[in-house]
Amino acid sequence: MKAGDTLAPLEIPITRTLIVAGAVASRDYQDVHHDAELAKAKGSPDIFMNILTTNGLVGRYITDRLGPGAVLRKVAIRLGAPNYPGDTMTLTGTVTAVDGATARVRVVGANGLGHHVTGTVTVSLPERALATPPAAAPGTRSAAAPAPGAGEAGA
Repeated sequence: MKAGDTLAPLEIPITRTLIVAGAVASRDYQDVHHDAELAKAKGSPDIFMNILTTNGLVGRYITDRLGPGAVLRKVAIRLGAPNYPGDTMTLTGTVTAVDGATARVRVVGANGLGHHVTGTVTVSLPERALATPPAAAPGTRSAAAPAPGAGEAGA
């Protein structure tokens, strides 16, 4: 693995179930994450994903792509356009630095409105992972050959 390597994209359908389940699992009971009418009363067109769910999906993306030996050391993200039900978020990643057993990956999650999330993930990797380009975890697309038009279910 070296700076400039890219990770295969991950498409995550944004469903009401994903949004509500992520909010409940992270104990975020703010009504804008589960009650469409109250979200609309507060100026949002619908419920939207919380940052903790996004953070978890970013972590999943990195460990899916870099393998089970990858250990997240730091996840620094910033939210942009909301994730609303019915959209799809596509996560992409680019290795920006490799220092010993540590790599930094720039992550972007885009949806139909723009960038939902941008950030950097610092990850520790086993020695064998550093010797090869990033690969997808078993059962997912590889970094070198993403399947055209293939989507993957989220959460």
